[in-house]
Amino acid sequence: MPGQEGGGGGGILENVLIVGGLLLVQCVLAGYVVFVNHLLGLGADPLAVIVVAGAALAAFFLPFAVALERKKWPSKISATLVAQFVLIALGGTTVFQELMLMGIKKTTPAVASAMPNLGPGIVFIIAVCFRLERFDKACRYTQAKILGTLVCLAGAMAMSFLQSPSSSASAPIAAGSELPAGSSYYDWILGCSFLFAAVVVFSLYTVLLAATLGSFPAPLTTCAVTSAMGAVFTAILRFVAEGKVDMGSPEIGATLIAGIVILGGVLAGACIVFQTWCLGKKGPLFVSVFGPVQTVCSGILSAALFGQTVSLGSLAGIVLMFSGLYVVLWAKSKERPGDRLERGDTDVAKALLS
Repeated sequence: MPGQEGGGGGGILENVLIVGGLLLVQCVLAGYVVFVNHLLGLGADPLAVIVVAGAALAAFFLPFAVALERKKWPSKISATLVAQFVLIALGGTTVFQELMLMGIKKTTPAVASAMPNLGPGIVFIIAVCFRLERFDKACRYTQAKILGTLVCLAGAMAMSFLQSPSSSASAPIAAGSELPAGSSYYDWILGCSFLFAAVVVFSLYTVLLAATLGSFPAPLTTCAVTSAMGAVFTAILRFVAEGKVDMGSPEIGATLIAGIVILGGVLAGACIVFQTWCLGKKGPLFVSVFGPVQTVCSGILSAALFGQTVSLGSLAGIVLMFSGLYVVLWAKSKERPGDRLERGDTDVAKALLS
């Protein structure tokens, strides 16, 4: 359009940066998931991993937050903002990551990377419940989103129930070895349940983060502060539960801890900050479209490094989840903005439903 020619180059460059960056983010996160799976196989305590990664992220990014976003800080910190930070720290750092790590430990990195693709469908359900999105059963796009969400859920169930330790005896799930003697079909289902619960928590976290960024548009500060708070909360939980704060295994030496700091603190932290920036620019549903890339990368890395594979049943479930994901995203892209909101163009609704 003529009226848009002046800023077209900048817009195209920004879109290329966002798309290319999100693809790279998924590859980095896939590498971190595989690395964490290896740590857990060596006996690392999930809470200890969260503490180290959260503290490293906060220490690395807080100076950048101060330098780049200080002018965006409010002169007076409200009780609402403090409450939002506490909930984000508890949900996004402590609870979500603990559930994810427990799920990774009992399943595989590929399955753990696939499960978050349920997110857009769950976000849709949450948006409807909070009346941030119109629910019109006669609208074909609403019908498509309902169908996509159901397909995602069916895929998650297929992925959970169609692969078990016994069905993958020739495909080691633990790093380079068969499953431990105590592992069972029940452990696999429990691991998938942990992953599903993590996705629900993360979806709620996404909604809350969108609301927080609407009133406090400082993603670096938000990530740094909530990661520091989450690390403290997790360390307290670890101390209360175990009476000590250590890595949980003598096999976790300085080199592996440095790996957690670099991969889980610096690189994964940069990914989180970049995704948070993209969240403000494009909304969580656009960011979610790149989720399958992480699953593919996790599967390739797991197979290449540790000989891990995914059964045909679970692969079918993953394909179903991806199909449902893209149905939901297609429906969102076809909607007119005016059809999305049931009331007012609030910042929360814009961030959540973009």
